[in-house]
Amino acid sequence: MSAPNPAEWVRRPERSNMAMLRVMTWISLRLGRRIARALLFGVSLYFLLFATAARRASRAYLRRALGRTPRLRELFWHFHTFASCTHDRIYLLNERFDLFAIQVHGAAALETVLAAGRGAFLLGAHAGSFEVVRAVGRQRPGLRIGMVMYEKNAIKINSALAAINPTAVQDIIPLGQLDSMLQVQARLDEGMVLGVLADRTLDDAPTLPVQFLGSSAPFPLGPMRLAAILRRPVLFMTGLHLGGNRYCIHFEPLADFTGIERTGRDAAIREAVAAYAASLARHCREAPYNWFNFFDFWRLPAGSGRDAA
Repeated sequence: MSAPNPAEWVRRPERSNMAMLRVMTWISLRLGRRIARALLFGVSLYFLLFATAARRASRAYLRRALGRTPRLRELFWHFHTFASCTHDRIYLLNERFDLFAIQVHGAAALETVLAAGRGAFLLGAHAGSFEVVRAVGRQRPGLRIGMVMYEKNAIKINSALAAINPTAVQDIIPLGQLDSMLQVQARLDEGMVLGVLADRTLDDAPTLPVQFLGSSAPFPLGPMRLAAILRRPVLFMTGLHLGGNRYCIHFEPLADFTGIERTGRDAAIREAVAAYAASLARHCREAPYNWFNFFDFWRLPAGSGRDAA
């Protein structure tokens, strides 16, 4: 039996995201938020019925997060939460913050790293809304939150977001370019905090199998390696959708590589990746419908774990 492709999301993730984004953008801009919110139920039902692979992945994930076999309405609610976060992104990008009730937990942890003036990494996941985190940053004087991401697999979504609000892509640093590292370091030196969604990787990128929701899953080493090489602090962050217009943002300290020595770096990276997975698992159990990796996340690639930190 051939080894599974470790980056199934590279082949087909943005297809569903882009389709959802197009539908939500059209509805939101033409019909208004109140009507759009009502129509979200139909959009969610469509994806539940016809996105077979995503429905299968949703069931497998929710079985782990809930600790039991999910009911059909819970599968629906998983899709509906994704649709809601996608829809709300349109308004957040247009700075309609008045439409939302946002709670922030762990702000003191963020303030501590900001006070040092050397920037920091915010490691999130494809969970809830990163845009709501950036929205909080845009409302706080002096706080700039950028994004480090795989440009190749996000280019379609970036184009759509730029059509909604051209300023939306100004603080995005693409990975995979010759000067990517220099751009990241320069932004950090300016005191920016940079968000990275650290629960997906590319085919040839090294991963570390760690415990996540009951069994081993491959998590990318790249984001934590980047933080360790640049000797910066790392916070876990997530902006969870609580229903309606309510979001809850969490900031939690994960690691501080500021004084790390080269000899202890590999072990520190492994420990930090495991801590990241543990934080993500805890929030997945607390808000299970917020994680949007609609593929078989637990399929370990051949040789996983040999590319150690």
